[in-house]
Amino acid sequence: MHELPQTLVNGLTLGALYGLIAIGYTMVYGIVQLINFAHGEIFMIGGFGALTIYLWLPGGTALSLAIPLMLIGGVIASVGVATAAERFAYRPLRGAPRLAPLITAIGLSIALQQVIWAFYPDAKKPRSFPQFEGESFRIYEDLHIQRGDLFLLVAAPLCMFALGMFVSKSRSGRAMQATAQDPDTAKLMGIDTDRIIVMAFAIGGAFAAVAATAHGLKYGQINFEMGFIAGLKAFTAAVLGGIGNIYGAMLGGVVLGVAEALAIRYIEDIPGMEQLGGGAWKDVWAFTLLIVVLLVRPQGLLGERVADRA
Repeated sequence: MHELPQTLVNGLTLGALYGLIAIGYTMVYGIVQLINFAHGEIFMIGGFGALTIYLWLPGGTALSLAIPLMLIGGVIASVGVATAAERFAYRPLRGAPRLAPLITAIGLSIALQQVIWAFYPDAKKPRSFPQFEGESFRIYEDLHIQRGDLFLLVAAPLCMFALGMFVSKSRSGRAMQATAQDPDTAKLMGIDTDRIIVMAFAIGGAFAAVAATAHGLKYGQINFEMGFIAGLKAFTAAVLGGIGNIYGAMLGGVVLGVAEALAIRYIEDIPGMEQLGGGAWKDVWAFTLLIVVLLVRPQGLLGERVADRA
């Protein structure tokens, strides 16, 4: 049990990463009822955008100075791809049956993976990503926080609360709420719903870029396949927390991350379950948790029961 605090911190940082990505899913679904399965690849492209900026910087540039520029580069890449996907892939299908944009999202996900694999230099293998130098922060004897994890633990709640304030207090945020509730009526009231939908995609892309930069700082590498599993876990987090709810997306991510960390460390210690522990089974336990929660509370932890939009 002396390892429990460290395990919880590990799960919290992993969950914060899932939550940042999950907010992109929940923003888009909340407004246009679209599950954007290409969001994981938008996350991945943000990581490569950040890496590109770092490689362009003069050698010896301090990482503390490089990170703001890397974030800008990652955000530009992710937002550019996200808004282009909305305009050219999803908008023409807005009135189509729901299966059509879903299949399009899956196809776009595969296409974006292959574009990076084929055209980004040396992307066929994992690319090294800069990390903070120096030892981890020691809280006490059995609890340490890596510098990359600390960046994630600061960035995730800041982004979440900033978005929450934007949605609840700003004119554009209230327009988002109106569009989410009834897009036809919002349009009659003078709201440019197309602009609002593009804004939702852009915000989701920006958060994905922050998450991708944090992922690189945490693990020290990125690759063209990293968006698939991360995106799937983030979608799970969004559903777990109540898809369409910003705070629910982060809560779902944290619950999922902590559950994974606990399962990796402790399941194998249970008599008769030795073969079900370790990292190889972490995805199984994550989705098992999702099934259990949805059986008990189908709308998610913070979701509300609503009627299907006509």
